[in-house]
Amino acid sequence: MKRLLAALITSVALTAPTLAEDKIAEFRIGILGGENAQDRLTSYECLRKYTEEAIGVPVKLFTPADYDGVIQGLVGGSLDMAWLGASAYAKAYLTDPEAVEPVLVKTNLDGSFTYFSIGFARKDSGVTGLADMKGKKFGFGDPNSTSGYLIPSIEIPKETGATMDNGVYFGEVVFTGGHEQTIVAVVNKDVDAGVTWADGQGEWEDGYNSGALRKAVDSGIVDMNDIVEIWRSKPIPEGPIVLRRALPNDVKTKMTELVGGMYEKDKDCTYSIAAGETAGFKPIGHDAYQTMIDLRKAQTN
Repeated sequence: MKRLLAALITSVALTAPTLAEDKIAEFRIGILGGENAQDRLTSYECLRKYTEEAIGVPVKLFTPADYDGVIQGLVGGSLDMAWLGASAYAKAYLTDPEAVEPVLVKTNLDGSFTYFSIGFARKDSGVTGLADMKGKKFGFGDPNSTSGYLIPSIEIPKETGATMDNGVYFGEVVFTGGHEQTIVAVVNKDVDAGVTWADGQGEWEDGYNSGALRKAVDSGIVDMNDIVEIWRSKPIPEGPIVLRRALPNDVKTKMTELVGGMYEKDKDCTYSIAAGETAGFKPIGHDAYQTMIDLRKAQTN
């Protein structure tokens, strides 16, 4: 009888859903790579302060060296919130479906929530399209970036008719480490072309309305007159802001309301955390990313 009772208790413990925590001592926000660490901290400082006011505990910002650092932090429970790319969310979900939940998505000025992977090169390089890149050096960002790797690694070979392996079509294919690093690599002639992300709306001279190019223009890293667009992906779903699923429900509610209302509360802060112009953050759910999850799953099989 004792053995049966012990077995029943163990069974219940293993099958019962994980309950949300009653309270937290601090709140930890992870920021994906794409800019240098100090710029990322500066961009999110306004959100950090608002978060402390909203939930009443100390808030810390974390800037891991790569995307995987944020993903593993969320999955392992050492981070509570992050704005992930769609591919990064897919990896987090495939690693642990119960780790995080998507709650909000950044919208463009026209209300859409898609963006593009943009291929670009220096204007003085003579490269105007993928046809000019044969035998040349091509730069990806991070292996867990949607626009900086996953989508272009799938779509570009369809256009060139060749794999992305070194020496097959491109002379060399490298990872730069992130979006800002790719932009710098192209500007400095370390690579002949690379990919980054942008909403594709607004003016080229501004780096479009939002995205890595807009951030690079704002920070003086690039003059858009010095580079040209050589390729553009199909529309990509904007990645979600996610919260750790085990957080107390009141914390999740407060954070969703805070970020969801940020556009009305503080447009400058919204610009800062959204990488440019935006119509604000709107609710989003897991189903919006099923296609991306399927793509990542197929890539690893």
